[in-house]
Amino acid sequence: MAVGWNLEKDIPDLTGKVVLVTGGSAGLGFATIQHLVRHGAKIYMTARSQSRAEAAIARLKLGSVKGSVEWLVLDLSDPREAKNAAERFLEREGRLDILINNAATLAAPYEKTHDDIQDVMMINHISPFVWTETLLPLMEKTAKEEGSDVRIINVASVTVSVLPDTIRFRNRENFNDEHRGWSAKLSELKRYSRSKLATILFTKELQRRLDEQKIPIICVSVHPGTINTEGNQSVARRLGWCLGHVGSFLLNHLTTSSEQGAYNHVFAAVAPVVREQAEQYKGAFLMPPGKITKKIIAPAEDMELAKELWETTETLLKEIGVER
Repeated sequence: MAVGWNLEKDIPDLTGKVVLVTGGSAGLGFATIQHLVRHGAKIYMTARSQSRAEAAIARLKLGSVKGSVEWLVLDLSDPREAKNAAERFLEREGRLDILINNAATLAAPYEKTHDDIQDVMMINHISPFVWTETLLPLMEKTAKEEGSDVRIINVASVTVSVLPDTIRFRNRENFNDEHRGWSAKLSELKRYSRSKLATILFTKELQRRLDEQKIPIICVSVHPGTINTEGNQSVARRLGWCLGHVGSFLLNHLTTSSEQGAYNHVFAAVAPVVREQAEQYKGAFLMPPGKITKKIIAPAEDMELAKELWETTETLLKEIGVER
């Protein structure tokens, strides 16, 4: 494990910490909450469905742990709803120590939202951008408190390695790139990967801006690994009867469980070494187990591209009338 850090033994006491985990009712988000709540954190689990959230909270069996979990509705398909959800959280809480942006849509057929932006870019980048930006003032306030350790963890993916080095984020057309090719499934993967490249670049540009203002928040993007989650099982089923059964078999027998797969999420969020070696971890991309990785693809390290992404995101939000 990274720097000898053990997921079962080394999570520090989180009593008094407020944590917000998106997509927390299943998969890696749920597993992350499982680990953190055992150590005293007050956690907000976001999900679109109240029934799913309540069922997930019941599965946590909180009677035997120090922490607590509450549900917060969040729909990332519309940035206005993402902003509203963040504002509801601000009405309920006076601090936010850890934000884990875990929710995402996986590779899927090409579709656009009513704002004429492809859904994978909206759900995986634009709405999380608005959501995080709305929460940021509270995180900055928390970071000013003595002994605080505020972090933003954005879940990305090593699948960005399938993208070309020529990728850009100059305009709406770039955001809506269909990545058409000989394989529909490869096109789906590339569109998903484009959104996750945006996650990595957003993390780096946000970190740069915070550093410029001397705000001691650490931003990290992580790849969890190949995990046997409900979402990945769903993708496998979409491959058809034969390939679907093969994909499901491989997930069941050759991949990591969600509970172990949450290592990178939890490490980045709470491991003391991340704060102790902040200058190394700020804006970093972590491969499991907690390894800082730079050689993915050139665009993932391009700070000019990160700035371009940020500015175009702001332009698109203005065009579709999202107040910020």
